[in-house]
Amino acid sequence: MQMEIRPDPAEVGRARRWARSRLAVSGIGADEPLAENLILLVSELVTNAVVHTGRPAVLRLSLPDAAAESATVRLEVADCSGRAPVPRCVDGEATGGRGLALVDGLADRWGWSREGTGKSIWCELDRCTQAEKATEVFVIDTSAYEGLAFEAV
Repeated sequence: MQMEIRPDPAEVGRARRWARSRLAVSGIGADEPLAENLILLVSELVTNAVVHTGRPAVLRLSLPDAAAESATVRLEVADCSGRAPVPRCVDGEATGGRGLALVDGLADRWGWSREGTGKSIWCELDRCTQAEKATEVFVIDTSAYEGLAFEAV
């Protein structure tokens, strides 16, 4: 399923509402961590497309069926810019520039690919069963973030 995004910052809120409604239909509860993370990722990627290109974009969601307890949710935002996404190094006072570091921290996988004359930035989140979540171990490799300002809370 997909949604057309106009080059208007107000589209970010509309994209979040659209994604929430699709999650509800797929059986993913609004209080699930996956849902909260996905909505934040929608905000980041749609904001990047709107702010950095000033052109229309397309938001795509691939969701599991309602019965699936373990599955992968895929989010893609395709825009008309052929410029590769580049994580930025920002200081602690900057009000922006942390979006890709946030995507990297929240998504299980992410990347980008050329799409026509533009690109598609995608990320995936794994929906785990409660038993799998109970045994999950989180390891953060900070070497990829040298020089980036971020705070884990």
